[in-house]
Amino acid sequence: MNKITLIILLSSLGFILFFTESCCTAQEQEPLKIAISKDLPPKYITTYSAWINRHESNVEFYNLYPMGLDSAMEVLKKCDGLLLTGGRDVFPAYYDNIDDTARCGSFDTYRDSLEFAAIEEALILKMPIVGICRGEQILNVSQGGSLYIDIPTDFDTSRIHRQKDWRNCYHDVFIVNTTSMATISGVQYGKVNSNHHQGIEILGKGLKISAYSADSLPEAIEWENRGEKGFLMAVQWHPERMDTLHLLSAPIAKEFLKEAMLFNGKE
Repeated sequence: MNKITLIILLSSLGFILFFTESCCTAQEQEPLKIAISKDLPPKYITTYSAWINRHESNVEFYNLYPMGLDSAMEVLKKCDGLLLTGGRDVFPAYYDNIDDTARCGSFDTYRDSLEFAAIEEALILKMPIVGICRGEQILNVSQGGSLYIDIPTDFDTSRIHRQKDWRNCYHDVFIVNTTSMATISGVQYGKVNSNHHQGIEILGKGLKISAYSADSLPEAIEWENRGEKGFLMAVQWHPERMDTLHLLSAPIAKEFLKEAMLFNGKE
């Protein structure tokens, strides 16, 4: 957005008017509007909004969770991107496994309904979407995929995907060549903070896996063929808990911001 400045020069013969054009500062530009399905309270340092703010300060965030469903959808329509965040297990009835809830953690059926509706609306609008942890899982389920109810009992692995001290739960992930994740990160592997007991079992329609853990569990997804669809990227790890410049954290936020700017013509 440009700013027009009116300059008046006084002289003995009268005055002269002319205009100059200059770029606005970040504070004068219209901020990006990012909808967050459920953000953490400000007392937490590693909030999802703080992660985005590391790379762009001129952003307005809209925490959809406290709103009613109808209000949240109206707010979403005015936003430039949707960020689906971590949290409780997705209710297994959504992937035809309602008889096996005992091995799940706690549920939040309102949040399930909110996020399924937000995903559907964002896809219709071709709005950029990023998913983190649970966000990856519910995106996969929304496209017809399923989840392992409990990795330690359903998936044969010696890798630790969850522990009580989530701050120190790190493991390697391996990036799939010829994916958007490989392009934006520029790395083939890296160590990430990833703390979860569920994960992708059957991949949702139209998606492809862009990263795996060492035991071949999917750790990131994106569109198989984006075509005319909006940007979509989701990871099982927590980029908001990782170093600011980590190559499997910063590029995700930056790509999301770039796509959000393109979505509403701000770039």
